[in-house]
Amino acid sequence: MLHDTAPLRAAIERLWAERERIGPTDLEARSTIEQAVELLDSGEVRVAQVDAATGEVVVQEWLKHAILLLFKVRAMGTLELGPFEYADKLPLKRGFAKLGVRVVPGASARWGSYLARGVVLMPSYVNIGAWVGEGTMVDTWATVGSCAQVGAGVHLSGGVGVGGVLEPPQAAPVVIGDHAMIGSRCMVTEGARVGEGAVLGAGSILNPSIPVIDAETGLELSRGVVPPWCVAVSATRRKQYPGGEFYLPCVLVVKRLEEGHRHDKAQLEAVLREHGAAT
Repeated sequence: MLHDTAPLRAAIERLWAERERIGPTDLEARSTIEQAVELLDSGEVRVAQVDAATGEVVVQEWLKHAILLLFKVRAMGTLELGPFEYADKLPLKRGFAKLGVRVVPGASARWGSYLARGVVLMPSYVNIGAWVGEGTMVDTWATVGSCAQVGAGVHLSGGVGVGGVLEPPQAAPVVIGDHAMIGSRCMVTEGARVGEGAVLGAGSILNPSIPVIDAETGLELSRGVVPPWCVAVSATRRKQYPGGEFYLPCVLVVKRLEEGHRHDKAQLEAVLREHGAAT
């Protein structure tokens, strides 16, 4: 484990300040940048995480800078994997058996993403800079975008889109807390957050412009943040415009869950179906 990242961070920031002159022929710069990305790949550092004291997402901008610089110092190349051919600047992640990660044919993860032990990738995609915690399932056709932070014991159901964000470097990525369940075809983007143990019903759209409303009180709890240990579903709310009455999307918190208890999937399905949603 690397205990002091300060020298590497300083080197990356110097390169970022000089990024206009850097290209694939600058082997010294490439070596430094790849060192930083290798730390992301191994999980020794991560682009962002929630500060336990404040609850805010803290972004390590220098690591985003390293990823952006990586695309400047690597040239396009041909990758051949069995019968498949790809053209890209970055290699795919390897060594899954040693990492204790199950990867089903059709799944891929880019080098520079971190997959903890026990992760299962069905035919899906994980981009550079992403963090996927221990025991998480990334189901069929789900995508985890660049720098997205997904906790341990999470289930990303089929077709879920977890958005990525590289630019601007200071922008917070999507964060999904431990033991959350994200229903089929949900889209969680632009730095939205799903709290620990929360359940997001199928087809929900969550971003910083989407109101999250308490069904019991009608109060708006947040924009783009689902609280921990609750069940939330896609809904709409009425709004009057000069051109007529329209319905805009929102997310409705319909049930509070007992904190720390594992989800009873049968009970959750019953709750979701009652409100016209499912995982």
